[in-house]
Amino acid sequence: MASHRWRLDGQTALITGASAGIGLAIARELLGFGADVMLVARDEDLLDAAREDLAEEFPGNEVATMAADVADDEDRRAILDWVEDHADGLNLLINNAGGNVTKAAVDYTEDEWRGIFETNLFSAFELSRYAHPLLTRHASSAIVNVGSVSGITAVRSGTPYGMTKAALQQMTRNLAVEWAEDGVRVNAVAPWYIRTRRTSGPLSDADYYEEVIARTPMRRIGEPEEVAAAVGFLCLPAASYVTGECIAVDGGFLRYGF
Repeated sequence: MASHRWRLDGQTALITGASAGIGLAIARELLGFGADVMLVARDEDLLDAAREDLAEEFPGNEVATMAADVADDEDRRAILDWVEDHADGLNLLINNAGGNVTKAAVDYTEDEWRGIFETNLFSAFELSRYAHPLLTRHASSAIVNVGSVSGITAVRSGTPYGMTKAALQQMTRNLAVEWAEDGVRVNAVAPWYIRTRRTSGPLSDADYYEEVIARTPMRRIGEPEEVAAAVGFLCLPAASYVTGECIAVDGGFLRYGF
């Protein structure tokens, strides 16, 4: 019977940036597959609200939360200490936390562009390294990095953001090769515009919205649940022979033709 290939019962997932948007949708997706989740984000109030909602929706699963800033290395170490204290190792790590400041390249301050790197890239690298001993306690575990189409082609997100997302994909490939012998699969997803609080500002401009839709073959904005579904697949035993890959969740944006 192949049903176990589509379940995550008994597994523990750590998800960063999990209080809203894509991160919260990923938490809900993995809970639906039977996993217990440990959610990290900076906003404690949003985290508490998310935990209450998820605990009510999935009463048979554990939902734990910790307010922390993944851009801060002391917080990163504290997150992994918290995981080690609360779970028997770790099965799944979802590096979803990210941030951005959109400007012309010459207008960034050093603190601004370095902050984007710290949040989007260095946090994922360090959390992956810190989590490695916990992930390898199990015969098979997985990391999924939430990237962006801006790491593959030029979009109007600002140069530092695109740089971090491109590096995140290369990190995914390298760790996939290096850690395959340890039983750790490493994959990524690359969303285009997804309907979240962060994208509501740019997409509220009618002219800009029409430009985005015109470049998207499916002629609509994606939903957080659609990214979460791709992440969920990459976490499942059903994806046991998939590593080093990046799945675009983009409505065909990267394949646009005329």
